[in-house]
Amino acid sequence: MEQLIEQMKIILGTNFGLYFKAHTFHWNVEGPNFAEYHGFLGTFYEAVFDQTDAIAEHIRALGSYTPTSLARMIELSKVDDLVAIPSPLIMMSELAGDNDKYIMELRTGIAIADAADEPAVGNFLQDILDAHQKHGWMLKSFTR
Repeated sequence: MEQLIEQMKIILGTNFGLYFKAHTFHWNVEGPNFAEYHGFLGTFYEAVFDQTDAIAEHIRALGSYTPTSLARMIELSKVDDLVAIPSPLIMMSELAGDNDKYIMELRTGIAIADAADEPAVGNFLQDILDAHQKHGWMLKSFTR
């Protein structure tokens, strides 16, 4: 069970990192296709943020506490920090790569949940995985 709890914390941290990066890109995107990028990024960060509370509640339901500091969330996240403000296409490429990292962590979580005989957690993560596979397709479509 401990392995599942730790993986869920990585998923939470990665979710939060992906949300934060997408939100800052939403704030800072500019260029001739501003409205399209700004709108997509707004929809994307809201969808990612909407998953956050449910992930944390699953950690609590497994009998553990969630991270309580921003430093710990950053430590758990697989999303790389980005200080510079890139072009819109680089933003989409960055988010596509980060989304792929998130997908990998979700798949790991599903496998661990299955091994721990926690089908509810596995099903929950499968629903998030399904959403992020679609997000990945959309993000990659911007850069083609």
